[in-house]
Amino acid sequence: MTTQRASDVMVRALENEGVERIFGIPGEENIDFVDSLRQSSIDLILTRHEQAAAFMAATYGRLTGKPGVCLTTLGPGALNLATGAAYAHLGGMPVIMITGQKGIRTSEQARFQIVNTVATMRPLTKVSQQITSARMIPTMIREAFRTARAERPGPVHLELPEDIAAMPVDRYELVQPHSMGRATASDDAVEAAAAVIRGAKRPLLMLGADAARSDCTDSLSKFVSRVRVPYFTTQMGKGSVSGSSDLYLGTAALTNRDYIHDAIEKADVIVTIGHDTTEKPPFTMDDDGPTVVHIGYRAAVVEQVYFPQVETVGDLGPSLERLAVELVGRVPNAGALLPMREGILAKIEENSDDERFIPQRIVTEVRKVMPVDGIVTLDNGMYKIWFARNYRTTRANTLLLDNALATMGAGLPSAIGAKLTHPDRRVMTVVGDGGFMMNSQEMETAVRLGLDLVVLILEDSSYGMIRWKQAVDGMPDYGLTFGNPEFVAYAESYGATGHRLENPDEMHEVLESAFTAGGVHVVVAPVDYSENERVLIDELSQRAHASLDER
Repeated sequence: MTTQRASDVMVRALENEGVERIFGIPGEENIDFVDSLRQSSIDLILTRHEQAAAFMAATYGRLTGKPGVCLTTLGPGALNLATGAAYAHLGGMPVIMITGQKGIRTSEQARFQIVNTVATMRPLTKVSQQITSARMIPTMIREAFRTARAERPGPVHLELPEDIAAMPVDRYELVQPHSMGRATASDDAVEAAAAVIRGAKRPLLMLGADAARSDCTDSLSKFVSRVRVPYFTTQMGKGSVSGSSDLYLGTAALTNRDYIHDAIEKADVIVTIGHDTTEKPPFTMDDDGPTVVHIGYRAAVVEQVYFPQVETVGDLGPSLERLAVELVGRVPNAGALLPMREGILAKIEENSDDERFIPQRIVTEVRKVMPVDGIVTLDNGMYKIWFARNYRTTRANTLLLDNALATMGAGLPSAIGAKLTHPDRRVMTVVGDGGFMMNSQEMETAVRLGLDLVVLILEDSSYGMIRWKQAVDGMPDYGLTFGNPEFVAYAESYGATGHRLENPDEMHEVLESAFTAGGVHVVVAPVDYSENERVLIDELSQRAHASLDER
């Protein structure tokens, strides 16, 4: 075997894992690695910020179940991955993060730009390691991919010092990837869960983020249709079973007081499928509440608000198939909560045809132009709550939102990652003006890559979610307003096409024509958030007071 650099070996090992693209930014300390990429089958997707590269890689991991890969240099570049690492770690998305570093065998530049990236990334990743030997690269890459995909999926960080990257390697052997089986639940655990569900007077299913994984949604849909117990989803569990089902009761966009919580509060048994407490609580448990049965890939993490009494732990698909055998035709009160469905959904869908740019109307217009496999990515803001409540999904991972780290700035990079992963699908990102401006430079990336992408900016010139929280807590409105660029001109400066909506009736035609024309389109809508106060403060508060009075 001819002599190669360690960086060449590392790239060969990545090709061996099936890596097709790496998101990131070159630097002085990773130029050997970048040169090795140039001679490989892997595409380098050059981004404008390292944080965005991490969001793109994480989105690939979320959509495929295979680790996305991102690349940065040392110091400031590596530190810019921190938010993306936390995003993937809390969201359960497999990612490999590769950073450069100064040489470790000499110290010719002293401490210039050097921070302890391995230590910094350790609490934000599953594993954070420095590569100190070229011969170890094949096994370290194989272990990194295995670890990133193992329960619970998440990010792995590898630091490649520049002198190690440049070292000659005479001999190496790649380690071949292999499929990893998952443990299955015990018969006793399946029977214990079945016994509780069979005896329930008002059973209810809750589908969480892990239920949206592509390798279990088919088994889950069959389970729900066979057992006929009504269900709701968490925000990140949307689409794990079709929202068009006659068993769908809604999505828990809030922790309490919303209309779906009428059913939650009446349930005597709640079966949570694929729930992880890194997601904001869709409901809270207390000593007087229902019995909770946890069915997951891994054991429940016991929290103050979540302490299930029964657990079935193992690969979700086989667990649900075995559980269905125990339950079909043997849950006499399966549909006890179904009479509540019509009233809950009717309240959620109110004002969907309003003549103002209120969130309910915006959700309706977006839904009209997105096919069943179309992907909408959300940034973090008030619109996320409204899309979680009102946007009906029929397939998993077609509404990508972050209810774990809930960071701003991820919407546009996530859409770019989604479009590169599924180039044949329509992809739209819905962002607030605050979140959009945190990574708006990635417009150039989208235009340069020739993507067909629609960016819907909801403009209110403020950090709207915190404004709503101030109002909820009775605080004066303070410190949350800002100015914006002229977004149409801003889009055109990148080579995109800009549109500004004046009337909600224009929305369907403009969005549809943007998709038809192709390219990157920015559509600006002046969002009216008065419904935040009317519905999410006044109306839900009145419901809470009425409920207390009844008790």
